[in-house]
Amino acid sequence: MNRIDEIFTECPFYGSRKIKEALKREGWGIGRERVQSLMRKMGVSAIYPKPKLSKKDAAHSKHPYLLNNISILRPNQVWSTDITYIRLKQGFLYLVAILDWFSRYVLSWRLSNSLDTSFCIEALEEALEKGCPEIFNSDQGSQFTSDDFTGILRGKGVAISMDGRGRVFDNIFTERLWRSVKYEEVYIKGYQIPVDAREGLGEYFPFYNDRRYHQALEYKTPLEVHYGPHEMN
Repeated sequence: MNRIDEIFTECPFYGSRKIKEALKREGWGIGRERVQSLMRKMGVSAIYPKPKLSKKDAAHSKHPYLLNNISILRPNQVWSTDITYIRLKQGFLYLVAILDWFSRYVLSWRLSNSLDTSFCIEALEEALEKGCPEIFNSDQGSQFTSDDFTGILRGKGVAISMDGRGRVFDNIFTERLWRSVKYEEVYIKGYQIPVDAREGLGEYFPFYNDRRYHQALEYKTPLEVHYGPHEMN
């Protein structure tokens, strides 16, 4: 599962056939059915070119994608959220984060050992203590379409946007965040137990926000772009 996670993070367009082939070339004696079984356990879908960790709920309301042909010009114009798989030596956790599109600033994050809605709501409530977006974008997972989650956004007057089916690039900035988190922190540290993940990510996200220079931000940090250089003083 850990190696599948690495392959899929590097090549998010790979389905079970290509992942099986990649594993085979590395000496893993594993069949496609076993690869598919592990991918299902991890929440990785061969149909979608991304980890499909949040499942749709037919009873929940859906919202259109609002970000086509929109220029992102300022902080708090668009926030987005997503969930990803975080491996441990034995087992795994789920990580949710809320990101500002313009500044790449991570407003909040939470870890959970299950895909319930509560850890996503906790992350949203913390993020809203720091500001309020004009548009909030997510996938159509049940955590984000639930009345509890969307009700908080509607109560703040936030326009709700949701990715189209199978359109990984609708939430591309969060996908890039996950690559950074995994290559720069998770894979290097090799978390043993949940407390290691909480401590490691608790150190990584302040580094990512406050000290990590982004080429796309003209080598500024997300903190500098989100709040302005005076916040660094």
